[in-house]
Amino acid sequence: MRRFVAVSAAVLAGIGLLTTSGSANPESAAPLLAEQAGGWAGTWATAPAAGVANTPDGYPGYSIRNVVHTSAGGDRTRVHLSNAFGAAPLTFGHVTIAVQRTGPDAVPGTLRSLAFGGAASVVVPAGAEVVSDPADLRVPADANLLVTTYVPAKSGPVTYHPLAMQTSYFTRNGDFAASESGAPYTEQTSVWHYVTGVDVQGGHPGSNARASIVTLGDSITDGYGSATGANHRWPDYLADRLHGRYGVLNAGISANRLLLDVPGSSAGQNALSRFDRDVLSVGDVRALIVLEGINDIQQEPHQTDPAAITSAYRQLVTQAHARGIRVLGGTLTPFKGWRVYDDTFEATRQAVNAFIRTGGVFDAVIDFDAALRDPADPLRLLPAYDSGDHLHPGDAGYERMAAAVRLDRL
Repeated sequence: MRRFVAVSAAVLAGIGLLTTSGSANPESAAPLLAEQAGGWAGTWATAPAAGVANTPDGYPGYSIRNVVHTSAGGDRTRVHLSNAFGAAPLTFGHVTIAVQRTGPDAVPGTLRSLAFGGAASVVVPAGAEVVSDPADLRVPADANLLVTTYVPAKSGPVTYHPLAMQTSYFTRNGDFAASESGAPYTEQTSVWHYVTGVDVQGGHPGSNARASIVTLGDSITDGYGSATGANHRWPDYLADRLHGRYGVLNAGISANRLLLDVPGSSAGQNALSRFDRDVLSVGDVRALIVLEGINDIQQEPHQTDPAAITSAYRQLVTQAHARGIRVLGGTLTPFKGWRVYDDTFEATRQAVNAFIRTGGVFDAVIDFDAALRDPADPLRLLPAYDSGDHLHPGDAGYERMAAAVRLDRL
């Protein structure tokens, strides 16, 4: 199954881990996944990373049409909006959701205005998030949605996710949130503003998600090096394999680290600091996949003590288990040839991977290292999987990563 950039009205109407290449038919394991009835499941998410630089007044008068991609479908939906990195209260004057036809155009008849406690507008305190009231909308799996926000007044720094790998749209000319036509949206952006999640409830044939899988990581999970607008991040390919049975939520942030913040950057808070917001506070999470730690090793200040990284893993697992969430550990992928690679950093990666594979901390292991490495030089990515910088996979590499996940371990 391929991922769609848009969906037509006709399509809409018709929609009424230890892993190695030798594992036995993981696709056949999908029916074994346990069902959890009745709740909300996340169909899309992103992790707020920072406040947009040089936005002391926010974006007053802007309507921003964020394009987001679903992993599971439902009959009702709600939206999460964030002011996590704001410095002042933020007013959303009008928020809508619709199914995308193409570009900023909505499929006719799918646009819904969202309410918040029954009101059309909502004020979000600095550092806070809000969730909209439910809206009746048949949300297809594997399709794009348009989440549009209109902010009428000055607000302070704008919370955003910088590496969307997706084109979104905006206008500076007032409230066009209710416009099915994309004509007012004359400008484009490559980041997501304000919106951090979309949930679905209630299933229809082929789209009956009952829970979500969260993928926590850095730029490799965020999809750096994949094709823009194609939804070729490895969590997207994993969602393809799950066929809408579970939502897949991407909590990757480029340049993110387990242990340290990166001051003055858009790399977000360290994974331990943001874990509650980006993983534990997400509703109905069944499993968590962790692929993080390479930036602790290769970024300055370099972390070359494996024990510090493995201690962070233990904390993540302990906190997730307290919420009944299974945790799968992903081995750190090869990076020989990357600009700062050296033998010391490689030794640290090898030690961390040995812990992931044999430490007994994770409920299951996904051996991304084994899946991507070059048999002729196992410290490098296989050239066919390399985006070209020797750290980040390309589309084929991301697809291979998703294929390495045994579905019966989720």
